[in-house]
Amino acid sequence: MSRIGKQPVSIPAGVEIAVKEDLINVKGTLGALALAQNALVKVESNNGALTFVPVNDSREANAMSGTMRQLVNNMVNGVSKGFEKKLTLLGVGYKAQAQGTKLNLTVGYSHPVVMDMPAGIKVETPTPTEILIKGSDRQRVGQIASEVRAVRPPEPYKGKGIRYADEKVVIKETKKK
Repeated sequence: MSRIGKQPVSIPAGVEIAVKEDLINVKGTLGALALAQNALVKVESNNGALTFVPVNDSREANAMSGTMRQLVNNMVNGVSKGFEKKLTLLGVGYKAQAQGTKLNLTVGYSHPVVMDMPAGIKVETPTPTEILIKGSDRQRVGQIASEVRAVRPPEPYKGKGIRYADEKVVIKETKKK
């Protein structure tokens, strides 16, 4: 059995989990999330923890038990603590402004780039060169951060562009005569 799939998911105070035949609903202080149930995994609730058991001994059921466990764990963490991604802008004149549900980026193009944020995702700009994306769904937060970074990814010669806060960009050496 999957090593991760063997570990139970503990349910913190303030989080409600409803396991149905086709859905797993998780509700907490930061919102509610739902996940479709997989036929290869049996979800059992006991003593404030969820366990994920493969239905049979197949390799797919074993792998899916670990996947389902981690997806539900991310949902529980998301509705209780939330997830965030931090992006930084490097470049002369590069700046970002959060205006409600819109993110206005000035990153060296002839026009500012305006991005709409979907429901459930909050965007903040603590400084003009930092972007903070917050939400309860880990996958959506990462996807939105990836889309913002794709507007102007870091280039390899000077390192200018939008990058994750913890990202290391390897700078190439320029051509010598």
